[in-house]
Amino acid sequence: MATIHPEARTSTHPAVLVEDDVVTSLTGRRWLAVTRLATGFIFLWAFLDKTFGLHYATGAAVAEGDPSLSWLDGGTPSQGFMQFAAVGPFKETFASMAGPVSDWLFMLGLLGIGVAVMLGIGLRLAAVSGAIMMVLMWVAEWPLLQGSNNPLVDYHLIYALVLIVCASLLAGDTWGLGRRWARIPLVQRYSWLR
Repeated sequence: MATIHPEARTSTHPAVLVEDDVVTSLTGRRWLAVTRLATGFIFLWAFLDKTFGLHYATGAAVAEGDPSLSWLDGGTPSQGFMQFAAVGPFKETFASMAGPVSDWLFMLGLLGIGVAVMLGIGLRLAAVSGAIMMVLMWVAEWPLLQGSNNPLVDYHLIYALVLIVCASLLAGDTWGLGRRWARIPLVQRYSWLR
């Protein structure tokens, strides 16, 4: 059972643990919410940019099948990365997995993680999915090679950690739908949906 700070405002539903029970500082909860929203937007923006070719990470379209094309115009959002950006000992493994299925999984992952984190619902599932995605991207870019910015910790691992912190501290309850989500009987029954 969690120890609760005496001044903490606790849940009106004692059976449902809420962010106030875990993070007793209102300022802390608000900064967690800002961090959650910013992180969710990173995933959602990547989905939107790759889907509609907004010319940020996707760049300008050159030719059909070019990974810089929008997904809607025939671009291959994961295949280009897996075939051309992957380096290190797993380069061939990633290249062999590249295909239309990897595009769909990657794009649905970006969308699902982005929406869940922005809304503050399903943060546990989003944190696990997002952390796996980020660790796989870290492995694909293999920063252990000499010449990388940091051989151990890069932005992929930071995003994974932020997702885990947001889920652990119930950050979806502040400026999100986390409290309402937690009251759904299915979510109460299967806590991994929280």
